Amino acid sequence: MPPLATNLLRPLAVPAGAGVSVIAPASFAQPDRISNGLEALRALGLVARLAPSALERGPLYFAGTTEQRLADLHAAFADETTSAVMCVRGGYGSNYLLDGLDIDLIRKHPKPFFAYSDLTGVQLRLLDELALPAFHGPMVAADFYLADGVHMESFQAALTGEPYGVGAAEGLRALKSGTASGVLYGGCLSILVSLLGTEWEPQTENKLLFLEDTGAKPFQVDRMLWQLRNAGKLEGVRGIVFGEMLDCVSPGAPPELIEEAILSALTGFDGPIAIGLRSGHVSRQNVTLTFGVQAELTVGAETQLRLLEPAVRK
Repeated sequence: MPPLATNLLRPLAVPAGAGVSVIAPASFAQPDRISNGLEALRALGLVARLAPSALERGPLYFAGTTEQRLADLHAAFADETTSAVMCVRGGYGSNYLLDGLDIDLIRKHPKPFFAYSDLTGVQLRLLDELALPAFHGPMVAADFYLADGVHMESFQAALTGEPYGVGAAEGLRALKSGTASGVLYGGCLSILVSLLGTEWEPQTENKLLFLEDTGAKPFQVDRMLWQLRNAGKLEGVRGIVFGEMLDCVSPGAPPELIEEAILSALTGFDGPIAIGLRSGHVSRQNVTLTFGVQAELTVGAETQLRLLEPAVRK
């Protein structure tokens, strides 16, 4: 494991009219979703540009070869006219980019990098090694192409460095009461688990942990939490926020089974636990979270997650 960075490497805030490079580091997306998502970004006043290989289809389920996808990612960060880097979608394949990332190049050209799902591994490597905040937020052909796909308040606040919080309006509700604060960290649960035993293991100690996934049955979520726990990755965790957990149901089972499975798997966990926050794989209005910043979680009669510092510098 490379040495961990400490001081947060805040990129510049993204002003109106800024350039945005759109890349496809994992799977390919439907072209009409990409074009509709680009138009939505442009309607916000951003100058969205598609990377050279972003429309590649193949090999296999990838949006181009590993070399093509790495080249697009590096070019996006190095481009002086680009203020933010956004992904078209997740899917699968960005794990092949992990050992080829040009860490020195990205350190010299830090930018907000918007992604979730399969991109969790790339985001966390940049956060752990560079202290580059991870923008766990909407993607072009997964969220922006939809009329109600993006939670605009958190997206704009993350871009401009304004303080913000999320709560019941964004789906957040209580599972286990309490208050905790710490550095916000996490992403897609199945990707965090897939990184165990590699040199890019998630560094969850003393963090406020956000976990989300889609289409995982309750027993599978239970198993992944068991694996995190027995790998020592819940030791010192201050509190846990789960996402919407979209389609995390078993046929014929009551919908609350996912909550019961989580509480069972986390028996004895001391910190507060909340669930339902629409960030990542969601049904609507994808909330942007910035990993790497200090945050506070309050779970009780009123459940809220407050981000206490900006992820960008003005």
